[in-house]
Amino acid sequence: MRLLVATKNPGKAREFADMLGDRADVSYLTDFPQSVEVAETGLTFRANACLKASGYAQQTGLWTIADDSGLEVPALGGAPGVYSARYAEREGAGEGDAANNALLLANMKDLAEVDRDARFVCVLALADPQGRILLTTRATMDGRIGFAPRGAGGFGYDPLFEIVATGRTTAELSPAEKHAMSHRGKALAALKTLMDGRWPPTGQSV
Repeated sequence: MRLLVATKNPGKAREFADMLGDRADVSYLTDFPQSVEVAETGLTFRANACLKASGYAQQTGLWTIADDSGLEVPALGGAPGVYSARYAEREGAGEGDAANNALLLANMKDLAEVDRDARFVCVLALADPQGRILLTTRATMDGRIGFAPRGAGGFGYDPLFEIVATGRTTAELSPAEKHAMSHRGKALAALKTLMDGRWPPTGQSV
């Protein structure tokens, strides 16, 4: 079965490749340079995941998994939330991971450790080749935001996101460790469970 994972993010692509293994013949949006970007106009992670899964499935004619994920910090009113990838850009503070991390640290500079709780959220949506959403899953990962970046792995906010039980950031984990506990790893594990033995899927969400 050929499956499209609807991302151009190289970090996400690596994670999906690791976690899916040989389950399917996986393609990414970089394999479809003619595809038209689907606007993330939803107000929730689920809405954006469904928009992307449906839109890219219709463009490519492939079964499609789309991810929408981000960081929520309660002390910042849930920001950056669905705008995690565009956090600094929306504030005119640059673009990309380094700018996003710098803005997050600046906005949290006066917060003590006890007030730095955070969670990663991931929603996955699976669409059939006609763009119908058949499955969605949602998972989270709890932690806190550190005072400075640590670690060379991962991407996005990983260098700032500390797992309290281990004292390490997600950028300090091996890929296998991260997949076992991350929001994306848990969401994909749930999606694979829903898919197992029921192909094509009949529709369900968790």
